[in-house]
Amino acid sequence: MKNSFAHLLFGLTLGLATSVVYADPPVAAFYESVGKMTPSGKLGQVLKQEKITTSVKGAQAWRIAYISSDMAERKTLSTALVVAPLGTKPAAGRPILVWAHGTTGTAQNCGPSQILNPVVPLNEYFLLGGNSWTDYGLPSVEEFINEGYVLIATDYQGLGGGGVHQYGVAGTQSKDLINAVRAASSLKDTGAGKKAIAYGWSQGGGAVLAAASQPDYLAQKGTAADGIEFAGFIALAPYDEGILLPRGEMDQVRSQKVMAGMTQSFTSDILGFAHFSMALYGTQAAFPQLRLSDLFSDEGAKAVKEIYTNKCVHAAADTLVFNYGKEFTKLLKAQPDNTLPWIQAIIKGSIPPVKPVAPVVIYWGTKDTTEPPIQGKLYQEQMCQLGGNVDRQQLPGEQTHFTTPGSAAPFYQAWIKDRLAGKPASNNCEQAAQLPS
Repeated sequence: MKNSFAHLLFGLTLGLATSVVYADPPVAAFYESVGKMTPSGKLGQVLKQEKITTSVKGAQAWRIAYISSDMAERKTLSTALVVAPLGTKPAAGRPILVWAHGTTGTAQNCGPSQILNPVVPLNEYFLLGGNSWTDYGLPSVEEFINEGYVLIATDYQGLGGGGVHQYGVAGTQSKDLINAVRAASSLKDTGAGKKAIAYGWSQGGGAVLAAASQPDYLAQKGTAADGIEFAGFIALAPYDEGILLPRGEMDQVRSQKVMAGMTQSFTSDILGFAHFSMALYGTQAAFPQLRLSDLFSDEGAKAVKEIYTNKCVHAAADTLVFNYGKEFTKLLKAQPDNTLPWIQAIIKGSIPPVKPVAPVVIYWGTKDTTEPPIQGKLYQEQMCQLGGNVDRQQLPGEQTHFTTPGSAAPFYQAWIKDRLAGKPASNNCEQAAQLPS
């Protein structure tokens, strides 16, 4: 990796005794300054904020940087977008909706808040009408501002706040989500209270489900906003690779078979391989005892680190196509090493097998081939056995992974109103075993 000559000179003038790390891809001044900060303080504490303009009527918005932590409880810095209504603040405080976005990549400039005009309804690059190289925006932002809610959309650690993004590690992204609520609640100008609902899609759907199963982390004292309370969790086509992996006794031979199966399922096309290799890159960041060279060839380990440090997901996939064509699988070792701790790490970083602290609803489409709906079905069955309140709703029509957020909007909007009004959530756990996958 190459830093600019100016950055090199700056480091030399500090005697190379500093822990400052500059992101290779360019970022705006706000994020560059955040990357130089140390995450010292309380969970959810806002270390920097910048007011930004928004075209959403009756709203005000900020970019913020706040303290979070990862799977190993190491303090991190995450950035986020905050949007709040103008006008008189209610005495009890405004409800908080926290949005967890889908896959954007792992480089420092992949955070959705970095888009020039980020305060818009969800904009998907994949769909007709998408106007960007990445997904950005907040689903139903205009409707929610009209309802008087405060919204915060976390970028996750490593996507603007320094460090390596632990992509696919729901245990870390869920903490970013929880601490985002603490951050929003602590900002006086938002008028936010303590009650919250989380909604997320794909990677973010996994983060939402993982957040629902972290009662101890939610109950921590000494944060920037103690006592936050989630009224519900909404997962749109959630990612949960760990639920598909076998539990119980695992030895090296079995782990090799499991890894071989994962590799086969993710190497049929370049986009699948990009997500798979990026998830391994993120898992290694969360579990430093692992080595990319366990699973990748020498060339592959070097390429993965170079690509995912510098490029967001779609540019990364294009880079793999340009450089390796149909031979991208040669970046993997024919016989991987150390697969047992890798499989154990993937399971540990997935959604905890703990009863959710509040009602959960999953929305899914029959044509979703990106995140197979079986993941949500298995999650529901597991959490129902633990006594959780989990509803799983098939969307009308033939919805794909990318049409799920839009088609689910009228359903989750009504669901949110009911939860905030204190109405009991429906629970189809009894019918879960008979529901389609």
